[in-house]
Amino acid sequence: MIRIQLVDDEPNVLNSLRRLLRRQDWQVDAFSDVEEALEALLQHEYAVILSDYKMPMADGVTYLKFAKQKQPGAIRLVLSGHGDSESMVKAINQAEIFRYLTKPWDDHEVVAAISSAVELYSLQKENQRLRKENDAQRAMIKAREEELLRLEADNPGITRVRRDADGSVLLDDDAGSSD
Repeated sequence: MIRIQLVDDEPNVLNSLRRLLRRQDWQVDAFSDVEEALEALLQHEYAVILSDYKMPMADGVTYLKFAKQKQPGAIRLVLSGHGDSESMVKAINQAEIFRYLTKPWDDHEVVAAISSAVELYSLQKENQRLRKENDAQRAMIKAREEELLRLEADNPGITRVRRDADGSVLLDDDAGSSD
């Protein structure tokens, strides 16, 4: 199941976001305490982390930078009522933010942004799985090639197979001629 982490010092904002996201098939964990959110990063794998920009204990960029270290695959978003360009640049450059959302938010924009982040996370996970599968197949092919080289070194000619026009294996020189 896809897990989303919400971090905001305002419980009303968290409740609104939870209500907004309840129709989605996601596990939503909401935290008004940064320390609890940090602890949750160590206990759960999150697909998406959405953090408020300004909080009393820490700013959202600092939190998301830490989250990036602990869960580099999670897609990070910032929610802020302070939409100045300097804070956006800081968020994007330092914590590699996927999206910067403003307060008050548009419900459809927030759901669309989180949905896009979930989709990106899922694609990245699938790419990792395929990369591992590809690496395993390459290792298997390499091992087989090494075995063929060893067999050829021990028994010259053993790995060369003669075939006729239809692909059938020829066992001796006379097998291809017809009487």
